[in-house]
Amino acid sequence: MPQETLEHRFILGTRVDATNYGDAVDRCMSWAEKGESRYVCVSTVHMVMEGHDLPTYQRVVNSADLVTPDGVPLVWALRWLGIRGATRVYGPELTPQLLTKAADQRIPVGFFGGGTPAALDRLVSIVRERFPQLVITYAYAPPFRPLSPDEDQMIVREITDCGARILFVGLGCPKQERWMYEHRGRVPAVMVGVGAAFDFLAGVKPQAPRLVQKMGLEWLFRLATEPRRLWKRYLKHNPRFVFLFLLQILGVRQFVPIGGTGLSEGTNG
Repeated sequence: MPQETLEHRFILGTRVDATNYGDAVDRCMSWAEKGESRYVCVSTVHMVMEGHDLPTYQRVVNSADLVTPDGVPLVWALRWLGIRGATRVYGPELTPQLLTKAADQRIPVGFFGGGTPAALDRLVSIVRERFPQLVITYAYAPPFRPLSPDEDQMIVREITDCGARILFVGLGCPKQERWMYEHRGRVPAVMVGVGAAFDFLAGVKPQAPRLVQKMGLEWLFRLATEPRRLWKRYLKHNPRFVFLFLLQILGVRQFVPIGGTGLSEGTNG
């Protein structure tokens, strides 16, 4: 079982935990076995910069029960801030590891998001084939609009009644983090916001080669495959992240964190 505390650092004010795959999986499974309502964020440069620009969103991420360093630049940032053994915990890799454990331990899981119902059906079909012992009790792709209070209550009731103990949430950043924050305490499951993992597992979008990932250039690969959708995000966020983080490590500027600190312990880098 995992320890109750984790070392962490604040990167431009956003908390990132020095976890690893084994620790993250153990934590999620322990919470799921107890039927606890928790949420996990897999953090990227995009998420950190959204938090820098929107304090209300930074509060959402910093209040999570676990924030993993999904992006390689954040692993490098943790090391710069003194956590020498920091490693990546990547959403598209964390997801199958959790599915494997859930299948072995017969922990029911669900999927929320995934774009269109057809895309989600494809994901569920592939996951069932890959993990034949897995118990999938819920799958829903919500409409691309705000849900009414009645619709939201219905979704909470369905998730509760289906018995899912791990809920994979694929609504994309920042929507999925806000949804999990708003539903902690209402959904009796461990909510894991894995974003693009839905598309990668379903084979809808190509995943960057491992060498490209290790070089911290996955963003460039994704930009090349989806230029129209992603060019504004990377043009806006990446150069500013490098500049602002340089100011942080040089001590020129301090970034005051907004929000809670989950189960972690550590210092503001």
